Amino acid sequence: MSESGSREVARAAIEMALSATREEERRLKENFSRQEIRAAAVDYGGEYLAAVKSIVERAVVAAKREGLIHESHAEEGAVAGATREALSQIMPKAFGLNVGGKVGLARRGDHVAVAVFFGIGLLHLDEVAVGLGHRAIG
Repeated sequence: MSESGSREVARAAIEMALSATREEERRLKENFSRQEIRAAAVDYGGEYLAAVKSIVERAVVAAKREGLIHESHAEEGAVAGATREALSQIMPKAFGLNVGGKVGLARRGDHVAVAVFFGIGLLHLDEVAVGLGHRAIG
């Protein structure tokens, strides 16, 4: 796949992270499947710093469960690395605060993308943040 493969899986991961319901997730996965893109999503909430490990683990488990990756160090590591990259992009806003939202994952060919969309709580002043990570699995 070329650069367009990266763009398409990134778009799919972002759309999965932004999906509001399980029904919308299912519909998106069906549409992406027609484009040869496998996709998954997982919800999460909790204190950001304490949650990082759990979010990464949930992303890897969801990727395996939905057939985005096989059980191999390289593929699991690619999803874990892309997830950590996405999380690092929202850290400046989320550090020390509670987050809640969704992780979206997508893969086509060698390209895997992970997007995180979180609401960040601070009293009644909520913030939102999106992070995106990509890896090539060869």
